[in-house]
Amino acid sequence: MSDHPGSAADLLPLLTRAERLLSRRVGGLLADEALSIEAWRVLCLLADGLGHPMSEVAAEASLPPGTLTKLVDQLVDRNLVFRRVDPIDRRRIRAYLTARGRREHERLSMLIQTNLAALSTVDDITLATHLTALITRLTPHPHPTPAPA
Repeated sequence: MSDHPGSAADLLPLLTRAERLLSRRVGGLLADEALSIEAWRVLCLLADGLGHPMSEVAAEASLPPGTLTKLVDQLVDRNLVFRRVDPIDRRRIRAYLTARGRREHERLSMLIQTNLAALSTVDDITLATHLTALITRLTPHPHPTPAPA
């Protein structure tokens, strides 16, 4: 911890502990559905319906590419996810939720929300706003490339 309580330096252990506790709780719910927290993260990312390159899914789920491939294979076998060649860059593969995957994501979202409702407070909106702002500040932004002379 830093010399200045509540500073950015104090956030890592606090966020790590909160993430582990929340993941453990949600993971328990998902285990009853034979789904891992990593699989849930993939389903959540794909729930926007846009389809995402596998490299992006791996980065967002914090999984090495080989592990993600095995996980997505399992989700494909359960008819929750499908893969297609990217129409713009045919070297890339994009992952999407199936119709069944969308229904399962919605059902599990409601289950998780219901289970976590007792933990919710009015401060959650403020916390979410602050965390979103922190993520934005920490996200590396590409530097503009100087125009050729």
